[in-house]
Amino acid sequence: MLPRRLSREIFKELVYVFSLCLGSFLALLLVGRLLKLRELFLSQDVALLDLGQLFLYLSPFFLLLLLPIASMLSVFLTFLRMSTDRELVALRAAGLSLWQLLPVTLLFLLLCTAANIGIGIYGVSWGMDNFRATILDMAKTRTQLVLQPGVFNQDFPGLTIFARQVDRETGDLSTVFVEDTSRGQGAIGIVAPQGSLTTDTRKGQVVFSLRNGRLYRHDRDSASVLGFGEYRIALDLDKIISGVELEEKRPKEMSWTRLMDYRHQADLAQTRDATFDRKVDVETHKRLALPLACLALGIFAMPLAALFEGLKRHFGFLVSLGLFLVYYALFSAGLSLGETGTLAPAIGLWAPNILFMGLGGILFHMAARERGGKLLERFGYILRSLLPQRKRKAA
Repeated sequence: MLPRRLSREIFKELVYVFSLCLGSFLALLLVGRLLKLRELFLSQDVALLDLGQLFLYLSPFFLLLLLPIASMLSVFLTFLRMSTDRELVALRAAGLSLWQLLPVTLLFLLLCTAANIGIGIYGVSWGMDNFRATILDMAKTRTQLVLQPGVFNQDFPGLTIFARQVDRETGDLSTVFVEDTSRGQGAIGIVAPQGSLTTDTRKGQVVFSLRNGRLYRHDRDSASVLGFGEYRIALDLDKIISGVELEEKRPKEMSWTRLMDYRHQADLAQTRDATFDRKVDVETHKRLALPLACLALGIFAMPLAALFEGLKRHFGFLVSLGLFLVYYALFSAGLSLGETGTLAPAIGLWAPNILFMGLGGILFHMAARERGGKLLERFGYILRSLLPQRKRKAA
């Protein structure tokens, strides 16, 4: 049985390295996202608090992928340090095997897995919904600032808008006139006593709604007048806030409940096609496969670090990062093949986890029985044996 104090120390080091890796990767990704949205921040008066809020909403989308790599790196670097500092040798001399170090590592990995499952089921949709709502609220505020009461506004392509009164707080308009030439069917004149600006978060649009008015259409030799209860005009978001494109919700932005509805409710069949169905299936498996990757990659990394005795930390970081890239390449291939229908998502997205879990079990058995040898010495021997051959060939 592993002493409780030793378990705490190992767990504390795992958490410390995990936090350092996760924070660094998340900061890099968010800075990259900031560069993509630079036009938004330059064109809008965005406070630091609003900027932080947007980054908070984007974080779950990135954390779904970052937690597996942070879990793998934390386990690999922690046990690599213990192996390099001969702490594992000392523990073996005291009668403790690698099997007795497994429970505390499993506890850490299971906590990472549980956190990532929560992010996949609840966090991703929560973050993307709030991100879209915040961006649309900015667009709505921008539109309200553009619309001046008693002024004919032509800032929106194909639209000339006049409102006698504009309420900055609610977005309500009164005595509204609109000339709409955006539909390519000639000019349409719209007069309404009331109007408002609303947002449609599902479609990612700012909508100009008119109520209880009349629509005047002129076609060459005829004219027509139609009354309406409500007339809606979707404004071009890119013309309001440059650098932002919000499409209708894609599967990777949907909530877990919505994904299950698309998979099981027959009444949604008319609103989707085969490609969309495949993307829904892929996203469903992805939300579960990535959290389980925390466990698979962590179990793979633990014995590997014990076998790479003597490897320096910065080289260990590169090795573990390279192995994760191998995992991610396999996972991405399964993702692409699943979306195209070439391979079932259940196979393509779960095969990397099964492969790394199986390799981890084999390596753990080797490391626990000290049958793996020092891999670095073997690699060094292979390299030394190849170098003379190359020199002879060059000569």
